[in-house]
Amino acid sequence: MLDTLVKAGALRRIAQQEDLNFLLTNRIPRIALTRLMGHWSRIESPWLTRLSLAVWRRFADLDLGDARPRRWRSLHEVFTRELVEGARPVDPDPRVLVSPCDAIVGAFGTVQQDRVFQAKGMPYTMRELFGPSQDPAPFEGGTYVTLRLTSTMYHRFHAPADARLGHVTYLSGDTWNVNPIALARVERLFCRNERAVLRLALADGTPLALVPVAAVLVASIRLHALDVRLHLRWRGPNEMPCDAALQRGQEMGWFEHGSTILVFAPPGFDLAPGIAPGHRLKMGEPLLRRA
Repeated sequence: MLDTLVKAGALRRIAQQEDLNFLLTNRIPRIALTRLMGHWSRIESPWLTRLSLAVWRRFADLDLGDARPRRWRSLHEVFTRELVEGARPVDPDPRVLVSPCDAIVGAFGTVQQDRVFQAKGMPYTMRELFGPSQDPAPFEGGTYVTLRLTSTMYHRFHAPADARLGHVTYLSGDTWNVNPIALARVERLFCRNERAVLRLALADGTPLALVPVAAVLVASIRLHALDVRLHLRWRGPNEMPCDAALQRGQEMGWFEHGSTILVFAPPGFDLAPGIAPGHRLKMGEPLLRRA
């Protein structure tokens, strides 16, 4: 009986903590605060940056040990930092698709009847995620993986293999938090948030898709192939054809805080060994492998 009461009390405390987390990160003026954060992060002031980093480190495990050495002039420079050469070795196996970013593995599985999951019991459709202009049919029966970037992680993302980036669709939207608590509570969250659909093709024509999804305090995505910054004030165009050759591990762009990248591969790919919910990946490590 005592054990049951203790467990019940522990569960209540966890639920209360999750309620508070959800309240603080979602029941707020998300878009206004995201824009404010964008302005704040770009203020160039060494002392303000040092103060902000000190506060940040009180609440998160921020490690800049592998960052390219520099004197940080703004939080923006920290968020979008580059790494020292060799900090992220890229798996050379041509059968492997490497992780495009540092991340924590979230939901993954097989695309079935256009449906995938953001969390247990929380489905969404690829058709809604991709938007009306993009056809998700090539990925039916294929594999998807959710990669969550925390605020302290390296925020640049890279090509998972030698490929060509052929088209980008930008979809404006909300800025819900994308942490596990929100994913378990907000239906179709990824389809609500600001995002970009990146359509790629491997050398043999195999299609891939990466979908960077923005979140609260981060609603800005930069892509080198387009040389534009996609953000909440972007007025178009929303459909941007391009033809950019990418090498495995080549930098494609970056987020300006932390968020999520959804990876979609067609049938014929399996998860790489060790991929499991909660597993931490570095950019360049195996993510998917040809079956």
